[in-house]
Amino acid sequence: MSEKRLAAFSTGPAVLVALALATVVLHAAVGDRYGFHADELATLDDARNLAWGYPGYPPVTAFFARISLILFGTNLVGFRFFASLAQAIAVVLAGLMARDLGGSRCAQLFAAIAAVPFCIGGGALMQYVSFDYLAWVLVAFFVVRLCVSGDQRFWVVVGASIGFGMLSKYTMAFFVVGLVAGVLLTDLRRHLRSRWPWIGGAIAVLVFLPNLVWQWRHEFVALDILKAVHARDVSLGHTSRFLIDQVRLTNPPLVLAGLYFYLVSARGRRFRVVGWMYLATLLLFVFAKARGYYFFPAYPMIYAGAAVWGESWLRSMRPWLARTIATLAFATLALVVAVTTAFFLPIAPIGSKWWETSNALQETYRGEIGWPEMVQEVARIRDSLTPSEREHLGILATTYGEAGAINLYGPEYGLPRAISGSGSYWDRGYGDPPPQALIVLGLSSQAAGEHLQACRLAGHVWNRYGVPTTETVYRPDIFVCGPPRRGWLEFWPRFRSYG
Repeated sequence: MSEKRLAAFSTGPAVLVALALATVVLHAAVGDRYGFHADELATLDDARNLAWGYPGYPPVTAFFARISLILFGTNLVGFRFFASLAQAIAVVLAGLMARDLGGSRCAQLFAAIAAVPFCIGGGALMQYVSFDYLAWVLVAFFVVRLCVSGDQRFWVVVGASIGFGMLSKYTMAFFVVGLVAGVLLTDLRRHLRSRWPWIGGAIAVLVFLPNLVWQWRHEFVALDILKAVHARDVSLGHTSRFLIDQVRLTNPPLVLAGLYFYLVSARGRRFRVVGWMYLATLLLFVFAKARGYYFFPAYPMIYAGAAVWGESWLRSMRPWLARTIATLAFATLALVVAVTTAFFLPIAPIGSKWWETSNALQETYRGEIGWPEMVQEVARIRDSLTPSEREHLGILATTYGEAGAINLYGPEYGLPRAISGSGSYWDRGYGDPPPQALIVLGLSSQAAGEHLQACRLAGHVWNRYGVPTTETVYRPDIFVCGPPRRGWLEFWPRFRSYG
C-alpha cells in the first residue's frame, strides 16, 4: 500500500467506516446461530405483503425486509443484514458528530466505539428498533451540522430524517418534541423567523403522510395497539425500570460528561440544543412511562459530546497522565464491547449457563428457539387426520410468531398458510371458503373448548434442545377442533389481538 493510500485510510472517517464494517461482519458471522425470532417471523410475512403501514409498526422495517428477501431469500443472516447495516451507519455518524463538535481522530474513534454496544444489540435482529435508532442519530447528526455551519438549509435534511423516523417507529414523535424544546430554549429559536425550519417540518409531514393516510383508513389501529402494549408493559413492571435502564445499560460517566459539554461548557455553547433535546425527551419518556430501550437512540450524540469534552480535559494534564487516562478509557470501552458481544449476540451454547444469563439480560433468545420443531409437530398432526378433515383444514395460530413459523416452514410439509388474529394476520382474514377443521396453536384447553367445536388434544410444542420457551411453558398444547361455535363472522372480530 502506497504512503498516500495509507494516509487516506488512517483518516478519521476511514477508521470509523472500518470499525462499522467490522460490526456488520461480526453480526454476519454469528447471526444464524439460533433461528428467526418471533418478531422477525411476523416481519417476514409483512415483507411479502407490502403496505404503507401495519397494525404493529410503520412500513420501513417491512420494506427493508422485502429487499432482504429479494437479495438473500429467507437466509437468516441476509434477512438481518440491513438491520446491522443501519446500526453500523449510526456508529459512523457518532464519530462524525464528534468531528463536527471539534474532536480529533482520537475523539471520533472514542465516540464511535462508545456507540458500538448499542450497535451490537440493535443489529442482532431484523426489527424496527434498528431503523428507529438510525433515524434518531441522523436527526442529531444534521442538527449538529446545522449548528456548526449555520446553514439553515440543513433543516431540510432534519425534516427528512424525522419523516424517515416516523416511518420506522412512532417514538420519533417524542424526539421531535425534544428538538422543538431545544430550539425554543436556545439561540436556534431565531431560525423560526426564516422559512427553512418550516420547510423541514413540511417535508417531515410529507414523508410520513402515506402512513398517516393508511392509519386513517384503518381507524388509527396503531393507537389501539400502543395502548394495549403500554398497558401490558406497565402491568408487567417493564416501565418501572426506565431510569434504572438508563444507568444499567448505558455509560453514566460519559452521559454526565456529554451533558456537561452541551449544557455547561463554553465550547459546547452553540450546541446547547443537543443537551436540551436529550433532557426534554428523557422527561417526556419518564412522564409517559416508557420502556428503557426506547431512549437508547439518544446516546450517540451524548457520547460524541463526552468524547470532545474528555479530549479537551486531557489536554490540560501532563502528557503521561493524559495518555494513561486515555488508555484506561479506551480499555474500559473495549471491555464493555466484549461483554456486550458475549451476552447480546447469539454465540452462547443453547441451554448453557452462559445462554441463560444472556436471556436474563435481554429476554430475546428464547423467542428464536423451537419454531421448526413446532411446525414439524403440526405436520405430524395433519398427517394423522382423516381425509375429510384434511380437505378443509386450517391452522389457527394465536400469536404472530406461531403464524409466521407456519408460513415460513410449513410449505416444506405441504401445510396451508396460517390464519391468526394477531397483528397484520387478522386483516388477511380466514379464507374463502373458511376452514371446517382446525389445528389450533396457542390456546388453552378452556379457551379452545369455549370458542371452537369438538376440540381434542393432539400434540405439544417441543424443541430439540429441551429448553423452556414461551410456547413450551405457557401455551404448549396443540388441538384439533371443528369450526367456531358461533360461526366465523362472529368469532373473527373477537379473535383479534395486538400481541
